[in-house]
Amino acid sequence: MTKISTFLIVLVFMAFSLHAQKKSELIAKISELETTISALNDSVSVANRQINASNSRAEVLAKENLDLKDANATLLQNLTSFSKISKQNTASVNSALTSLKKKEDQLKVITDTFSKNDSLAIATFTQIRQSLGAEAKMGVSNGVVVISNSLAELFGSDSESKLSETGIAWTAKIAEVIKTYPNRAITVEGLNITGEFEITLNQTSAIVNELIKTDGLQPEKINTVVKDGNFKEGINIKIGPDHGEFYEMVKKEFK
Repeated sequence: MTKISTFLIVLVFMAFSLHAQKKSELIAKISELETTISALNDSVSVANRQINASNSRAEVLAKENLDLKDANATLLQNLTSFSKISKQNTASVNSALTSLKKKEDQLKVITDTFSKNDSLAIATFTQIRQSLGAEAKMGVSNGVVVISNSLAELFGSDSESKLSETGIAWTAKIAEVIKTYPNRAITVEGLNITGEFEITLNQTSAIVNELIKTDGLQPEKINTVVKDGNFKEGINIKIGPDHGEFYEMVKKEFK
């Protein structure tokens, strides 16, 4: 074998060795790349799963957000309605309270009038008792002071219609008290047991005429009543509240 042949054989062998080495390295590199690709594919799969999960979660959140918006809109509408109703109820309550306060004020006027009437009745009774004396026949009923006297004491007899001196003095004393209470209504009541009402009317008229002789006493405040005394006769002078005036006051307050 010549040197050239030997050299060629060596060269070929080296070429084959080099080729074999590169092929081995290439196979290793391919294997490495396949491993990397597989890892990348796994990562992509994981990423895709995560993306899908994120997309699903996003869809759920979007739906929840939409539901929340609807719920908020409904809540806002309900709050608006509640606010309107609350304002209406507040207005109704305020109106009711105002009306109640007005009624309370009106009732207070009436109760104050009753209290004032009771106080005036006591004051009138006391003053007349002091004027006529402890023996005077007097009483108070429903805020009305009633002073009574017999026909014999006032006229001398039950058939006489002219006042006696005692009757004149008695009537004058009462008139002096009455004029200090100009807003009180006066009723002169004649009681009869015989049925002869003309005489009783004359007797009550005599009392009225004597009363109005007193300066300051208002004749329009005096009423005259003649009736069957049911086994009682005499004269009653009643001093009480002016019901007509009270009615006008109440009508004005409740208008």
